[in-house]
Amino acid sequence: MNVAPDASQFHYSVMAAALRYIDERRGTRPSLDEIAGAAGLGAAQFRRAFSQWVGVDTNDCLAHLLPDHARRLLDDRFTALGTAGGADRPALRWEAMAPDELARRGKGLTIGWGWFDSPFGEVLAMGTERGLCGMAFAAELGRDRTLADMRGRWPAAVFQQVPEAVAGWVSAAFARDGGTGRPIALQLIGGPFQIEVWEALLAVPSGHVITYSEIARRIGNPKAVRAVGTAVGRNPISWLVPCHRALRRDGDLGGYHWGLPLKRAMLVYEAARIDP
Repeated sequence: MNVAPDASQFHYSVMAAALRYIDERRGTRPSLDEIAGAAGLGAAQFRRAFSQWVGVDTNDCLAHLLPDHARRLLDDRFTALGTAGGADRPALRWEAMAPDELARRGKGLTIGWGWFDSPFGEVLAMGTERGLCGMAFAAELGRDRTLADMRGRWPAAVFQQVPEAVAGWVSAAFARDGGTGRPIALQLIGGPFQIEVWEALLAVPSGHVITYSEIARRIGNPKAVRAVGTAVGRNPISWLVPCHRALRRDGDLGGYHWGLPLKRAMLVYEAARIDP
C-alpha cells in the first residue's frame, strides 16, 4: 500500500470521529474548527490529515464532509451505467461461480484469507484460486463478527488464514494510481439476480453514484427495487464491487452492510480524489 499502516489507521480514525460529530449535529453546519476539535486536532492539522487520507491536496475538505454531500453527489455525479471509470480505478477481471457450485455452499472451495490495513480501517480479504471473492470492513462490527459473517456465506468451504495468498490483490485494490500490472481477478459467488446487480455496480465510476431504482431499470426489472437493495447489501466484495455508490432516489444513503459510517467515508474519499 502507499500509506504506512499506522498512518492509514490514524487518518481513518480522525475522519470517522469527524463524520460522527457531523452526523450527531444534523441540521447544523459546524465549522472546520469545531469538526477538527472533535477529532482532537487543530483546523490546519485536520486539513492536512484529510489531504493525506485521500492522497491529494484539497482546498475545501469541509464541503465533502457535510451531511448534504451525498445529495450533492446525486445531483452532480449521478451516472448512467456504462460510463467510463476514473483514472484511479483499478482494472478488474471477474467471473461468476456456476449455479451448481453455488448450490454446494462452498463445498470443494478452499478460501484463503487475511487482515489488512486500508483507508477505511481493517479490511478482511478472501480469495480462491480464481480470484478475490470477499472484502469486508471491521471498523464498525469488529473482527470476530466480520469474519463470522463472511465465513457464513460459504459454510461448506475450507478456510485457511494465508494473507500472502490475497495480499497482492488487496494492495492493488487500494493503490492510489489505479494499480499496475494485471487486472485484479474477482470471483463473484452469488445467485443469477445478485450477479446481475453486482455487474451493474461494477459499471459505476469512482466518485459517482447511482440509485437503487436506476440499477433495477438497467437490469430490465424496474419493479425490483427492494430486491436490488437486498442484492446490493449481500455483495461480498465491498469497495471493488462498489455497493457504497448506491443511494436512494432522495439522496439518502440507504443501507450499508458494514455500517453507514463506512459508506459515508468511502463516498467522501472518492469524491475528494476526483474533485479536490
